[in-house]
Amino acid sequence: MKTIRSILMKPAWLVAAGGLLLCQPVDAGLKPGDNFLDLTAYKLEGKLPDDLKGKIVIVDFWASWCGPCKESFPVLNELQKKYGGKGVLILAINEDEEKSDMADFLKDNPATFTVVRDAAQKLVAAAGIQTMPSSFVLDATGQVKFFHNGFHGAATRKQYVEELESLLKK
Repeated sequence: MKTIRSILMKPAWLVAAGGLLLCQPVDAGLKPGDNFLDLTAYKLEGKLPDDLKGKIVIVDFWASWCGPCKESFPVLNELQKKYGGKGVLILAINEDEEKSDMADFLKDNPATFTVVRDAAQKLVAAAGIQTMPSSFVLDATGQVKFFHNGFHGAATRKQYVEELESLLKK
C-alpha cells in the first residue's frame, strides 16, 4: 500500500498541482552546521560503507520516479570516479517502497557508488527531505556543509566540484 507521502511526491500529482510544490522554498530538517544522522539507527536495506569517518560524503536521496535523479546519476558516477581515491564517498539513499522499482531504475542508470534503500522512509523523514533528489555534502567529521535541493544539471555539478575541492583543501 502506498503511503500518502509517496503518492504526493509523484510527478503526476505535482503537475496536477500546477507545479506549486516545486516552487515552494524547502526547509530541510538538516541544514549546514548540523551533524548528519547516524545511518545505523535506521533499517536501511543494503550494505552501508564500513566507515564514513574521515571521508567527505555526498548523501543523495533519490527515487525511481524522479526525472532529475536520472540526470544526477552520471554526475555522481563521475564524481565518485574523480574523487573516490581522495577520500570522497557517494552514498545514495533510495526511498522507493518497492525494491523492484529501485532495481529497474538501476538497470537503466547504473551506479558506481553505494546505494541503499529506505523503504520505510524513516531516514527521509528524519532528514526533512521534501524534494527528490536532495543531497547533503558532509565534511570528514560528518557535519553537513552543503545542501542541494533538486538537481539542476551543469550548475549542480559545478557546485559539487567546488564544494568537494574546498573540503579536500582542509
